[in-house]
Amino acid sequence: MERLPKAAGSGRVARVIAIDEQRGDADGVTWRIADVRDPRLAARLAGVDVLVHTDDDRSLETHPRERRARNIRAAQTVLTAAAAERVPRVILITSTMVYGADPANPVPLAESAPLKTESGAGLLSDFAEIEELAALARRAHPGLSVTVVRPAPLVGPELDTLLTRHFAAPRLLTVKGCEQAWQFCHVEDLVSALDFMVRNEVDGKDGVLAVGCDGSLTQADAEEIAGIRSFELPANLAFGATQRLHRVGITPAPAGELRFLVYPCVVDCVTLREAGWHPEYDNAEALQALLEARTGKHALVGRTLGRKEATITAASAAGAAVAAIGTAAAVRHLRKRRKG
Repeated sequence: MERLPKAAGSGRVARVIAIDEQRGDADGVTWRIADVRDPRLAARLAGVDVLVHTDDDRSLETHPRERRARNIRAAQTVLTAAAAERVPRVILITSTMVYGADPANPVPLAESAPLKTESGAGLLSDFAEIEELAALARRAHPGLSVTVVRPAPLVGPELDTLLTRHFAAPRLLTVKGCEQAWQFCHVEDLVSALDFMVRNEVDGKDGVLAVGCDGSLTQADAEEIAGIRSFELPANLAFGATQRLHRVGITPAPAGELRFLVYPCVVDCVTLREAGWHPEYDNAEALQALLEARTGKHALVGRTLGRKEATITAASAAGAAVAAIGTAAAVRHLRKRRKG
């Protein structure tokens, strides 16, 4: 929330109120100390006309059940408190992940394309349930306008995601027979878009809209910018190995989320474009920002590696065979340890 004070001083925004469990260092805002998951949140919303909810947990290090509970409770509490205090509008943030990544996806997808969600413990399920809560709130509270913002995969300083770890690996995984297309959203552009939406009352069709860089990068473009070559695996091997590694706790995300690293999910952000908003970053610049933020970090199959592990991996990761052998060895080792 400390990134939102851009709206302060604009012709349409008289005051920016920041709500958090502790006071931040942002200037030009009025701070109110509260936990957005506390049912007493309504008492802290007096005088609020637009509530932008940004306090979600997207960390790969948080246990999935704990993260899910925090994210869903936060969204529920924000919507309930806003309705109780008669706040006119709430803005929630999910992700373009809800459209689903698929080799058959057109590039780009229409912003109004049907969603392809799945159950499970991953972030995608969190986002899907938050969108269901938004739809329920619209029906239950006709006086409450709920807008859902779907940013493309986020990049920026201090972000640690499956995407940033993908580009911290020695090689970029690709799936045989599929051409990836990359779309990003820099956090500064997300803040700018939220600011634009608040000031200009942009809502989107059915209360949903996407935010991201215009167009997309090809896999070849991404490899050239990153200076990283790719290796190719059959889909069944890539997803099967990832799911097994996830089950035994080696990789932080389920195989379903690997789809977004190898299959396209590019969305045409038509609502904001037609309203007059444009991103400051293009996809190449956003990828460069991601690469700068991950400098000195190393990862393999979504798992962050320590310096010693990274040295061994970088010295030996000559191609897909190494990754496949390492995966199989890790699984065999864990199975033997469990039996013993």
